[in-house]
Amino acid sequence: MSNIAEKLRLPAAFRPEGQSLQGRQILITGASRGLGREIARQCAAAGAQTVLLARSVPALESLADEILTAGHPEPVLVPCNLEAATLEHYEEIATLLGDRFGHLDGLVVNAAMLGELSPIAASDPALWARVFQVNLHSPYLLVRSCLPLLRRASDARVLFVSSSVARQGRAYWGAYAASKAALENLMQVLADELAAEGIVRVNSVNPGRCRTEMRAQAYPAEDADRLPSPESLAPGLLYLLGEAASGLHGRQFDLQ
Repeated sequence: MSNIAEKLRLPAAFRPEGQSLQGRQILITGASRGLGREIARQCAAAGAQTVLLARSVPALESLADEILTAGHPEPVLVPCNLEAATLEHYEEIATLLGDRFGHLDGLVVNAAMLGELSPIAASDPALWARVFQVNLHSPYLLVRSCLPLLRRASDARVLFVSSSVARQGRAYWGAYAASKAALENLMQVLADELAAEGIVRVNSVNPGRCRTEMRAQAYPAEDADRLPSPESLAPGLLYLLGEAASGLHGRQFDLQ
C-alpha cells in the first residue's frame, strides 16, 4: 500500500457505458445530488443494483424515477440523516441489505458536510462536531455495519471520496480538512486490515474541482461553468468499482 496520492489514469479503451457492473449491489451515500447522484446514475446505467442513501426523500425519489425511466435496475432508497443516525440505524441498514441481497459488492462513501470556512480561533465547536459526525463518524459506523456483507462478496469495493485539503491542510478549512484527513487514515487502516483476505478492495479518491453545491458554498465567486461536471468525473469511480481495478488496494487517487 502507498500513502502517496497518485493520478488515476483510466485505460484508453475504458468507457463508462461499457463497464459491466451487472449483478453488483452498490451502496452510495450522498446520492441525492452532485457527484453522488451522478455516480449512482452511471452505476445503474452499467447494470448495478444501486442502493441510494441520502437525507432528502424527494431528491432520492427523483433520482429513482430517472433511473427507472432509463430502463435500469430499480434502486433501493435509504433515507438517512447522517447527523442524527446512531449505530442501531446503520445496523438496520445492513440487516435490510443482507435480507434483500445477501451481500454487498460496493460501498461509495461520498456524503460530506463543509461546515464553515473560518480560522480555528473563531470556529464554532458545535459545528465542528457536526462536520466530524457526517464526514468521519458516520462512514466509520456504516463501514463497520456493512463489512460482513462486503466480506460475503467475491470481489467487493469500498471507495472513500476525499479532498485535496485532506492530504495537505489549508488555512480556514478547519473541520472539513481535519475530518477528511482522518477519513484518509481510516481508509488506510481498513485497507491494511483487509489486505490479507483479498476480498474487499479499499481506496480513496479525490475528485478535485467539481461543479457542485458544496464547491459553490466554498467558492461563491467562482465561475462554475469553468469547472468539470460531475458527469465527467464519475467514470473514474466506476472504473475503481469494476473488475478491471481488482488489483488496486490501499491507494489514494486524484481524478485531476
